[in-house]
Amino acid sequence: MSSNKKYWKSVEELENGSIVEALRNNEFVEAIPTEEFLGNNDAMSSSTSRRDFLKYVGFSTAAATLAACEGPVNKSIPYVLQPEQIIPGVADYYATSVFDGFDFANLLVKTREGRPIKIDNNTIEGAKFAANARIHASILSLYDNMRLKEPKIGGKTSTWSALDAQIKSSLVDAKANGGQVVLLTNTLASPSTEKLIGEFIALNPNAKHVVYDAVSSSEALDAFETVYGERALVDYDFSKAALIVSVGADFLGDWQGGAYDSGYTQGRVPKNGKMSRHIQLEANMTLSGAAADKRLAMSTANQKQALVHIYNVVTGSSVAVNLDAKFKSEVTKAAQQLKAAGSKGLLVSGIQDKNAQLLVLAVNQVLASEAFTTSGTRQIRKGSNEQVAQLVKDMKAGSVHTLIMSGVNPVYTLADSATFVEGLKKVKTSVSLTLKEDETALVSTIAAPVPHYLEAWGDLSLTKGTYSLTQPTIRPLFDTKQLQDVLMSLNGMSGAYYDYLKASSSAFVAGASWNKVLHDGVAVGVSQSLSGGSADYTAAANALAQSKAAAGFELVLYTKTGMGDGQQANNPWLQEFPDPITRVSWDNYVTVSNADAKQLSLSNEIVANGGLNGSYATITTADGVKLENVPVIVQPGQAVGTIGLALGYGRKAALKEEMQVGLNAYPLYKGFNDVQSVTFVKADGEHEFACVQGQKTLMGRGDIIKETTLEIFNSKDAKVWNQVPMVSLNHEEVAATSVDLWDSFDRSTGHHFNLSVDLNACTGCGACVIACHAENNVPVVGKSEVRRSRDMHWLRIDRYYSSEDTFEGDNERKENIAGLSDSLSTFNEMEKAGDNPQVSFQPVMCQHCNHAPCETVCPVAATSHSRQGQNHMAYNRCVGTRYCANNCPYKVRRFNWFLYNKNSEFDYHMNDDLGRMVLNPDVNVRSRGVMEKCSMCIQMTQATILNAKREGRVIVDGEFQTACSNACSNGAMKFGDVNDKESEVTKLSEDDRMYHLLEHVGTKPNVIYHVKVRNT
Repeated sequence: MSSNKKYWKSVEELENGSIVEALRNNEFVEAIPTEEFLGNNDAMSSSTSRRDFLKYVGFSTAAATLAACEGPVNKSIPYVLQPEQIIPGVADYYATSVFDGFDFANLLVKTREGRPIKIDNNTIEGAKFAANARIHASILSLYDNMRLKEPKIGGKTSTWSALDAQIKSSLVDAKANGGQVVLLTNTLASPSTEKLIGEFIALNPNAKHVVYDAVSSSEALDAFETVYGERALVDYDFSKAALIVSVGADFLGDWQGGAYDSGYTQGRVPKNGKMSRHIQLEANMTLSGAAADKRLAMSTANQKQALVHIYNVVTGSSVAVNLDAKFKSEVTKAAQQLKAAGSKGLLVSGIQDKNAQLLVLAVNQVLASEAFTTSGTRQIRKGSNEQVAQLVKDMKAGSVHTLIMSGVNPVYTLADSATFVEGLKKVKTSVSLTLKEDETALVSTIAAPVPHYLEAWGDLSLTKGTYSLTQPTIRPLFDTKQLQDVLMSLNGMSGAYYDYLKASSSAFVAGASWNKVLHDGVAVGVSQSLSGGSADYTAAANALAQSKAAAGFELVLYTKTGMGDGQQANNPWLQEFPDPITRVSWDNYVTVSNADAKQLSLSNEIVANGGLNGSYATITTADGVKLENVPVIVQPGQAVGTIGLALGYGRKAALKEEMQVGLNAYPLYKGFNDVQSVTFVKADGEHEFACVQGQKTLMGRGDIIKETTLEIFNSKDAKVWNQVPMVSLNHEEVAATSVDLWDSFDRSTGHHFNLSVDLNACTGCGACVIACHAENNVPVVGKSEVRRSRDMHWLRIDRYYSSEDTFEGDNERKENIAGLSDSLSTFNEMEKAGDNPQVSFQPVMCQHCNHAPCETVCPVAATSHSRQGQNHMAYNRCVGTRYCANNCPYKVRRFNWFLYNKNSEFDYHMNDDLGRMVLNPDVNVRSRGVMEKCSMCIQMTQATILNAKREGRVIVDGEFQTACSNACSNGAMKFGDVNDKESEVTKLSEDDRMYHLLEHVGTKPNVIYHVKVRNT
């Protein structure tokens, strides 16, 4: 049967029912400051009909009118000599690749009039890595006005020639006096750069190269190197796995670099009655845990025992384990299913322990897992914890003479950064090649500015056997030099790095020409599988089984989907991006289970203005490191006895004041171990969060999420698991979708656009949200305004929890209700948080209703419907009555309460000339008093139509795109023309799983959803 389970958005929704109910029916919860906009008392008391109208209708009409009167006049200056390659109004695209030591992808960069404005995915064959939310946002980091703009020596502005001379002098002095020269970098994955470093070390025998990853994968690297002799990571192919068991690995997040989601989702959409099954064991609620069919919330100590137990079952070993009895049955089932799956099974683990990673290799070897391959290994993590620790010891001992750092910020990211700074004082010459004058650059002898990757040349081998090029898409904005140019100078080489790169690339391009690789962005060669090695797996299992539980609370450190390792902390798009799980922006916080929160008297509550407040806590590690006043989020699904905290926040250097948010959790990252034993106590005070989850609700309506199980999906008719809501017509029940209040127009001619959203494929990653931001000039409003329910995101990803741990549990409880009193009490109980609820993500944007409620109430026809199915907004006609927002059942319209462009009150990218270079000239920048919302990227659809018309050809399926569908590498969003009967979106619109959001309202949306199927 279809799902009728009770969903709840947040814990606070359950604790403060009366306030939440009031907020559901009151979209704008604060008093409207009319006096501020209507002028002085004389104006307020005017008896003219126009003034009275403005006074009574609210401030927004007045605000829009006044803003229109004050509108700026901008004069354009034409080219005197127009560059041949630039055609005004026509976009150019450049293939490139990016790797910043943490994130990586193969990209197409859209430029307009010579400036990059948008990141797209490179979809050519061989370009396998898509952009995540952070990479989509990295275009804005190019135009960061806080970047380091020129070289500095001793904190004073200098020149590159002076800098070059001082480094060379230091190298000579180090060689003469026997001092160490250390090149400290992030993982480079660049064949040409590694070649340059090899030549540098050959010229300086006293030099060595140390690789430092701020968020380490060293234990997994050590294990793989022990077994296969290569320091690399496995590039798992999740599309080949029918059963996935993950022990503490958030592979849909940042585990081992991430980018596994597109392969994973290929098996998650039911085809021919089959889909993969996913079992997740973890402490924090993660994206992977949210997507899992079965999730066990357990501490890392129990995860280690579970991993040994799985190893025993699959390999037939008998290592003694000490697994908590409440988990043993489920873990045994998972292990038996994994063994039965054989080559279609896959085991992964995120436990930072070499022995744990060895067991993962052993189990996958025994299974002969097709998803586990030793060819095409990942080259994106190569850091060594031991080498970094030794470097700090050498610096403290005074044996390091010259330290050249690139792509690292150890003063911020090292747990014991004080010791590093102490050692840095004993280094005669320290050089920081950096994009910004960050924490490390401030205490270094020399701060050398490097270009953004969109201004630089480079090459990458992200996986063994592949080769991709990074090419500049704009001339350097500042006086910068990249690491490779510096190394060439130090090596005494003449010429430019471009020439060196082009010459060295011939060994990697698999016979392709330089121009072809530059055009395509990638070249794919052949990578041989590594011959099967082995290790003492039994000893590893015995050692892992001896692991002890944490004393006190177990702290699990992680990286948030928006912020990552903190490199882009000055990026307002990422700061305002709501976390997919907690839906909190502009903060990091400690997550705690409901049971532990009650025991410690920790709480969250929604207050009268719609904002979320929470307790503070103090975290203290075993060796006395203390983090005070950490905001608390009560997180359903958090394992009891564990707490979670995100890295990447709390930065101060080279950040605008508005972006200096959160607390630095790196001091707790002792020994590069993401699990620490801590004490955790409540502190005084109350924190104000910017959380969007309790805002813009669908006002208690049903038919929001539809889901079923694979068994019911395969055995029952669609009308059972995808019920159509019924209404009464002439005293007979008929399908709500068959009843109209208005006559429908003929939309069978021309184009008619639909957007399909598959809930099975959506992982909540948020790449679509940032892509929409970039394409449509969506403004950033800041923490205070987000808290007031005034965020401007055109696309939100709602996160829902179910009330029971499992889908079956919800249905069984509902069906066993007996009588009215039992019904009332049971449904009341079903609104309370389960300790480990199931999770669903649902992207919600303007539904572009064919019978749109907004259009019928707009007094000035600012919003209207097109023949192509898009709901238009004529911004210049909008007078800001907000009637359309009040009449929208989906709550997807956004109102410009203020002018966000060129306004010092909102000091983000739109407030400075450099930041505004990212704006898309095809989309208007909205002003105060104007309503806006998703346009289904009409500028993109019209450009596609015009290009095809100019070229005299028919548009092919897949050519029509929106920003969100273009960014979605998982296939969750598909866009196209339903009047093209062969198009993919037409087939999706006719699928049995298709339904409309709130279809009983009768709005006839052009956005379609697909029922979520769980393989429970």
